[in-house]
Amino acid sequence: MNRPRHDRPAFEKVASAIPAVKRLEMMAIEAVLEMGSGYVLDFSNRTFAMFFADLGIDIDREFPDGSKANRLREFIGASEPPVVATVLEALLEEHAAERREEEAFYERQRERNAQRQAVDPSYQPRIFPYTGSATFIDQILTSLMTVTAGFVLASLLAIPLGILIGLSHTLYRAFNPVIQLLKPVSPLAWLPLVTMVVSAVYVSQDPLVPKSFITSMVTVMLCCLWPTVINTAVGVAGVDSDLNNVSRVLRLGWLTHVRTIVLPSAMPMMFAGLRTSLGIAWMVLIAAEMLAQSPGLGKFVWDQFQNGSSDSLSRIMVAVITIGAIGFLLDRLMLAVQSLVSWDKSADLR
Repeated sequence: MNRPRHDRPAFEKVASAIPAVKRLEMMAIEAVLEMGSGYVLDFSNRTFAMFFADLGIDIDREFPDGSKANRLREFIGASEPPVVATVLEALLEEHAAERREEEAFYERQRERNAQRQAVDPSYQPRIFPYTGSATFIDQILTSLMTVTAGFVLASLLAIPLGILIGLSHTLYRAFNPVIQLLKPVSPLAWLPLVTMVVSAVYVSQDPLVPKSFITSMVTVMLCCLWPTVINTAVGVAGVDSDLNNVSRVLRLGWLTHVRTIVLPSAMPMMFAGLRTSLGIAWMVLIAAEMLAQSPGLGKFVWDQFQNGSSDSLSRIMVAVITIGAIGFLLDRLMLAVQSLVSWDKSADLR
């Protein structure tokens, strides 16, 4: 497939909408591409130049001095947006082509079934599922579904638990050591344990959802649970004593007290925990997908790293920026939800 040149006006328009790589994103790129020692993956000088030649860039002429890592850093700073636009357009074209192939696959089956039924009216048509390779867009959607499921499950457990712990000194003293023990456990430690448990418990000839989805979802839940529990408990415990006295004077029931006094007062701390948990969930998911080789953006990055083709570097760069952009959008989404449900509409939410 002929690649579009990166200097076309259309690419410049797309590139203008793509923010420059921030420092943290650049650190992530350098870690993934192993740039610390001056090299870039296992590129030789020749293959490094060939990679950029495929994008229509003469890297030896534009950035002739320094190690491959330093030349790549200079290139990212000077030319990154148009190249990202080029690669992103190629990935979108790949997704569209895969969807056309999927539609053609089902159309062929429909035509074949119609012909069989015309000859034999008693024939029961069968539709076989499409098993084509997942595209970049498919991987993004898979990761979003997994992180949403894990985060929602964690929130459903963490918020009630945090409220109970915050309302009871006895429960706080009982649960605090357990929380402090489990909170720092890495997803790399949780993942093998979760994989073994899911493989032993979730046994089905025709599973409703894949085991890899369950494994990633539970790992995300176990890692992002604790910030919400802690912040909710702190917010509930910090409710103004005057409000608690009013609740006792009015003889409010326990549920009414929680709904009308505790939740509105603890809302800012609760959402601070939810925002932290969502960021951790997204970060953990990428690592879990990469390690477990389950479908998603993490697996996409690892596959490109293992592939070693001339497109791999640019695709990894696009994936890293996409991961950062989605993380930013998820945080903004949680902030919007907070502003929607918060009782204090004049609060300055950031």
